[in-house]
Amino acid sequence: MASSDPLEPSNPYKLKQTLTAHKRAVSAVKFSSDGHLLGSCSADKTLRTWSTSADFSALQEFHGHAQGISDLAFSSDSRHVCSASDDKTVRLWDVETGSLIKTLQGHTNYVFCVNFNPQSNMIVSGSFDETVRVWDVKTGKCLKVLPAHSDPVTAANFNRDGSLIVSSSYDGLCRIWDASTGHCMKTLIDDENPPVSFVKFSPNGKFILVGTLDNTLVPKSRLWNFSTGKFLKTYTGHVNSKYCISSAFSVTNGKYIVSGSEDNCVYLWELQTRKIVQKLEGHTDTVISVSCHPTQNMIASGALGSDKTIRIWTQERD
Repeated sequence: MASSDPLEPSNPYKLKQTLTAHKRAVSAVKFSSDGHLLGSCSADKTLRTWSTSADFSALQEFHGHAQGISDLAFSSDSRHVCSASDDKTVRLWDVETGSLIKTLQGHTNYVFCVNFNPQSNMIVSGSFDETVRVWDVKTGKCLKVLPAHSDPVTAANFNRDGSLIVSSSYDGLCRIWDASTGHCMKTLIDDENPPVSFVKFSPNGKFILVGTLDNTLVPKSRLWNFSTGKFLKTYTGHVNSKYCISSAFSVTNGKYIVSGSEDNCVYLWELQTRKIVQKLEGHTDTVISVSCHPTQNMIASGALGSDKTIRIWTQERD
């Protein structure tokens, strides 16, 4: 059983900055892969970009969605950003100018999650219509509709070479798909079958991090070896029974799992020992999304509607 007594690291994360531009709940925060940008999206129908340099200045505000936005993703070269909205569309934007490039239409219900493949020539999206769609970035055409789940899709992610897609759903399943053929290669299922709120591949592509919603049992983030289908480690102590809260891998200074929580905190677990090493306090509502900077010891977190802020946490330089 993982200890829930935080073991304060010798160099703890501290609040560096609070960003207060969104007018409603923040739904997602993500750093670009080069680390120069932070993107955020919100129920206020806007997507925003911020410079990660010293002052975290606001760069662009992207307008066009008719309803709230649930997710965003940057292309690998940080030139494009895409967004997933309750207006049933995915939109592709020019990062520098803030202008709309394409609107991807086809989902028949809220689009909840979106990601680029590493080559950034394809986008994967998941929706409350229970499908996963794969889109061609250049043409904006839908390449594949995967009849993925029997409940809303909560996450869809490519692995690091773009050959596989992993999806999760309220139906309790995680599925691995061949990105080129659209065939389902594996279905991962927990004995207790709680709704799966989040899934992503580990940076090395060998494992899958899975978040489950569970009112009766301890909410879990689990590390899965998907080639063997075996659970490796379980991370507990946070609170997650209602919302699809994202988790992330932190690899810039040791290996950690980072997650939001419904007790308004950000949790850091040591990957190997599964011990909670820090609990970041400051938000005033559920922390729905976290992102770890690719090269610096920096975490961004975004919170729901009573808070509406993005917080930047950093370790002091040794």
